[in-house]
Amino acid sequence: MSIQTRTIEHIINCAGIPSFSSFEERIHPYIFGQADKIEGVTVKTIPENNLLVKIPGRSKGAPVALTAHLDKINHYGENHPEKLPVEENDGYLEGLLDDSTGLGILLSIMEKSEENNFPTIYLLLSEMEESYGLRKHPELLRNNGKNLFHSMGAENLSRYLIEQKIKPAVIITVDTTPLFKGQNGVALYSRPWEMNEEEPSLALEQATNDIVKQLTSIEPELRLSNNTNDYLSYGRFFNNDPYDPVPSVAIEPAIYPYHQKNEKVALQDIQTTERILVTFLEKYGN
Repeated sequence: MSIQTRTIEHIINCAGIPSFSSFEERIHPYIFGQADKIEGVTVKTIPENNLLVKIPGRSKGAPVALTAHLDKINHYGENHPEKLPVEENDGYLEGLLDDSTGLGILLSIMEKSEENNFPTIYLLLSEMEESYGLRKHPELLRNNGKNLFHSMGAENLSRYLIEQKIKPAVIITVDTTPLFKGQNGVALYSRPWEMNEEEPSLALEQATNDIVKQLTSIEPELRLSNNTNDYLSYGRFFNNDPYDPVPSVAIEPAIYPYHQKNEKVALQDIQTTERILVTFLEKYGN
């Protein structure tokens, strides 16, 4: 089975699971099941619904963190289907693809780690990235949204890594972007400090620029832009070392429409995103 076909299978499977915000544990069995197939991979639950997956490296390169969020927006209400609709046609996937797309790509990369010269990889799989439910329909969240907040998963995962003294060389979030407004493409977000209203150190700017150069050398058509998602939270926690900061960037295929039942992502953009990540990891591991 080709890398592209396997990735699409993962995305479709993930998109069908009603892992709505605050109910992310519904998708955990699928992730544990895939991880159990690969020797050496470990999965740890970080309260409440976050997962930290460690993929052992085949190279001695510094570890890299890849992130995606587990939650979907509940557009169906209390009487949602047990299996959410998702389909492939005319070169697109259609369904709840934010962020089933990113998660499926990361699961495919996990599988590719068995045969590629990757460094050690940490998958940071977070709860409550979406703020939509908290703002629009808190009654659909667990306990009516009590004690929940936007990007709490990324914050909890960041705190855990810091407590355990796990410091990746770079954190790359894989999500979907609405910036292309119906056109195909892949965006690169790389300046979290702008939206976090923080002043970057010279070391942070240099380290981030180096990552941007590496990624754009792999795919010159990457659209440099910025937007809000978990990559901002990882930036807040890991950008602060004045001498050895950890860059936080995001690679995002286009999605349209956005935050609706019938979101579409082009197969070509999925393939491009995965190719960028695989190539980067192979180079970074050497």
